[in-house]
Amino acid sequence: MSEEKKRVEVCFSPESFDLYKQEYKVVVAIDVLRATTAICAAFEHGAEKLIPVSTIEEAEEYRNKGYMVGAERQGKIVEGFDFGNSPYSYMNDSIKGQTLVLSTTNGTKAINLAAKTHQVIVGSLINLDAVIAYLKELKEDTLLLASGWQGKFNLEDSICAGAITEALLESGEFISDEDSTIAAMFLYKKAKDNYFGFLKASSHRRRLRNLNLNEDIKYCLTPNQTDVIPVYRDGALVKM
Repeated sequence: MSEEKKRVEVCFSPESFDLYKQEYKVVVAIDVLRATTAICAAFEHGAEKLIPVSTIEEAEEYRNKGYMVGAERQGKIVEGFDFGNSPYSYMNDSIKGQTLVLSTTNGTKAINLAAKTHQVIVGSLINLDAVIAYLKELKEDTLLLASGWQGKFNLEDSICAGAITEALLESGEFISDEDSTIAAMFLYKKAKDNYFGFLKASSHRRRLRNLNLNEDIKYCLTPNQTDVIPVYRDGALVKM
């Protein structure tokens, strides 16, 4: 008797998470531009732990306790904090062995939402193949949660989710039923040969370009720069 296949589906926004959450064991939180990319970069460059917080008030509490704290809103570093969510903020020796704290407009909220009820790992394009390989090995019902933009759909997270979905379905060990998942895969197929060009007109890429963050965009849209997989355990993200 053949082993039952597992499901993989895509949720386009945290606003829809309640419609999906009962059916899955693992959630992959995705915020390509830029939170989950920055989190992967932090662990690649030696961070020990990263505590994701949803509000500026929580971030301020940790800052007052002496932590290195980042906070981003609307693509900009919040005044008074050490860094925002640029991956380049984490490419220095000062973070090695440290517990960092981060609050972002979308990504950390999605992580915390899912972590209340599920096993959560952090996905991005820069750790794409590592995430795919881990999910194939784990073989559990998996929800790919796009962080979106302020509760709304965005392209880059959905494309990343489509890439993961396609690989899992091609393994023959997973099935999918939702139209959102089919849509994400079609977006990925259109974008995969040139993420940078495909996303040229996307809202968040325009938002970041207007903030002179093109180097961030290029880094975030370049796949497989690390095999780090951050996982949420006991209130913080750690390197798997």
